[in-house]
Amino acid sequence: MISPDDEFLKNLPVFLHFEDVADPTLYRALPDGWALALADVIDSTGAIDAGRYKAVNMAGAGVISGVLNALGRHDLPFVFGGDGAAIAIPSQQIEAAREALSKVQSWVADDIGLTLRAAIVPVSAIRDNGLDVRVARLKASPDVSYAMFSGGGNHWADEQMKQGAFLIQQAGKGERPDLTGLSCRWNPIKATQGHVVSIIALPGPKRDELAFREIVAEIVALANEDGRGGHPIPVEGPALGFIREGLFLEASALSAYRDRISQLRNGAWVMFQTVLIAVLYALKKPVGRFDPIQYKRAVASNTDFRKFDDGLKMTVDVDGERLKKIKSRLEGAAREGICFYGLHEQDTALMTCIVPSPLSKDHMHFVDGGEGGYARAATKLKMQMASAP
Repeated sequence: MISPDDEFLKNLPVFLHFEDVADPTLYRALPDGWALALADVIDSTGAIDAGRYKAVNMAGAGVISGVLNALGRHDLPFVFGGDGAAIAIPSQQIEAAREALSKVQSWVADDIGLTLRAAIVPVSAIRDNGLDVRVARLKASPDVSYAMFSGGGNHWADEQMKQGAFLIQQAGKGERPDLTGLSCRWNPIKATQGHVVSIIALPGPKRDELAFREIVAEIVALANEDGRGGHPIPVEGPALGFIREGLFLEASALSAYRDRISQLRNGAWVMFQTVLIAVLYALKKPVGRFDPIQYKRAVASNTDFRKFDDGLKMTVDVDGERLKKIKSRLEGAAREGICFYGLHEQDTALMTCIVPSPLSKDHMHFVDGGEGGYARAATKLKMQMASAP
């Protein structure tokens, strides 16, 4: 017999068109007893200033990988935020999620040299404060869908965590989460239209829901003038190329704490896979069940380059004219009190992945701006909110 939690997940509404994501009537509230597991890198801006873009994104994606692997399921709603993530957790698995999240904190501190702040926030606390967590899914491809969130609960929970509420304690030094499938091998992906732009837009002080929905639709339409929504990954997939830091981080994530032998073994395994994939891409022919051409195309179609998390978040590749229009519309909406926004321009996009198996079709790819995208946009957003009357 299917459990109520599984029934809820099975029956979540599915968006086929991103333009619909700002309509709150199309979402379903999380069941009573659930919680949000969330985390972010403390001083991610400082790490980004030091050029540690990959490390910050790896820590954020590691939150998703570590928790989902520990719970033994990949159907839970989650959202990647660049320097962190949030995951909706059923009541029976909250303690297991807490333990996994504490181990992710330990791994980030030990291996990446960053500090991860993490919290478990009950949905009941969110509702006690007049907000909610409502969920739907956006079908990114035939094989992958990503959760969208509305109701204001995620944003409130994140602010509470940053103020020191609901925090969890980091696991002991050397504790390790299961990060199977976590990967960040791809090189930065250069803009083809001119600018990779990371945008965050939240409802403004006017609290005009209809006007905010219209702004979201306009920004999405402007990004979509190229017919692909401003997708920063080419339709045929990213150009082949793997970054040294990504390979090192991936090998370290698979290894025991300070175990030189396992680090060398996993490093060799990651390098072998990298070389093998390069050869298969060069041959452009299927080998067994692996089709390199279809896989690269699936990498593009399976990305989360745009999402709704109590507001619009997107990293898009646009030309100068579209960027000018997007800025103008956001600036006007901010003056009218319809939205708060942050926007950061860069020349590249970064991709961090969760790939259960190269032979499976449900590999997930998280896209951020290549020079701090969402984290820098969030900083500008907070400055704007702080200066608002």
